[in-house]
Amino acid sequence: MPGTRLAVAGKVMTGNWLRLALAALGAAVLAAGAQAAEFRSVTAPAAILYDGPSAKARKLFIAPRGMPLEVLSTLPAWIKARDVTGDVLWVARADVGPASQVIARRLTNLRTEPKERALVGVQVAAGVLLEVLADDPAGWLKVRHAEGTIGYVKADEVFGR
Repeated sequence: MPGTRLAVAGKVMTGNWLRLALAALGAAVLAAGAQAAEFRSVTAPAAILYDGPSAKARKLFIAPRGMPLEVLSTLPAWIKARDVTGDVLWVARADVGPASQVIARRLTNLRTEPKERALVGVQVAAGVLLEVLADDPAGWLKVRHAEGTIGYVKADEVFGR
């Protein structure tokens, strides 16, 4: 970009210095956008999900215990969250706690080992709630189905991690 100049802290940057500064800025922006999502699970027996941060807001539906929600923002008494369908809603902060469950995004295999070619123990349908027993740094989760079956799923096949 001949003739391109950028002033930073009162100094004009051109050429290689400009390219280096822009590359560093781009990397910082990508890193900020790549932060892992924060998830919480409903810990109350059931939680009412609202369209605003108030018990007087419109009630959208009731979430069961364990349902994971992606935290978008927080207020002292409320959490703005996204559910597995992508809907944005509000939940009372008192009704949620640490993420302990995930939901299958699609038909998902529970494998006997955290390996792509491991035997499939069972398949679970989209929308099935699974209790997380352990996280694996290689991208697998050890989970338990409500009927007691324990297996491994890839983290990208579930919502909640």
